Amino acid sequence: MKTILVFGDSLSDGFGLARSQAYPALLADRLRAAGLNYEVVNASASGGTTAGGLQRITKHLARKIDIFVLQLGINDAFRGVPVSQTRENLQTIIDRVKRRYPAVRVVIVGMQLPVYATDDFVHDFGRMYGELATTNSAAVVPYLLAGVGGDPALNLPDRIHPNAAGQKILAENVWSVLEPVARDLAGAR
Repeated sequence: MKTILVFGDSLSDGFGLARSQAYPALLADRLRAAGLNYEVVNASASGGTTAGGLQRITKHLARKIDIFVLQLGINDAFRGVPVSQTRENLQTIIDRVKRRYPAVRVVIVGMQLPVYATDDFVHDFGRMYGELATTNSAAVVPYLLAGVGGDPALNLPDRIHPNAAGQKILAENVWSVLEPVARDLAGAR
């Protein structure tokens, strides 16, 4: 059985919900239904930052990782961490995983910020995920919260974290990118 490690923050952790309602568990269901033999390990932590991810990743490298799904960065933005530092931290996490498992496939899960500012931070933050994907020959989910962000019917009362219905859409957003990677790897010898 191959392993998919989902390494993210509260959005992947399923903040406010049972872990079984979070999109990584829903992806495991989709993989089984598609006849793909993968274990999905949700190594996400609510409140996770890229700096915290650098500290946490080492303990997860003991387990073979075939597909690495990286979903971090939005909490850095909320804390005002410079985009250059967030990018460097994400690249270092990817480098560590690739160093341990050179054949790993990487899926980068991107985030976007509402365009309320006139400075370059919002645009640089949004572009960062695609640039990381290009640099690392990775697949990219352009915006995890597509179809969910800002919709009160799909979020918890905090309007930040998806509810169970919102998590189903997140699963679809990630599945559309993950499925071809998982199928290709399952077919590879």
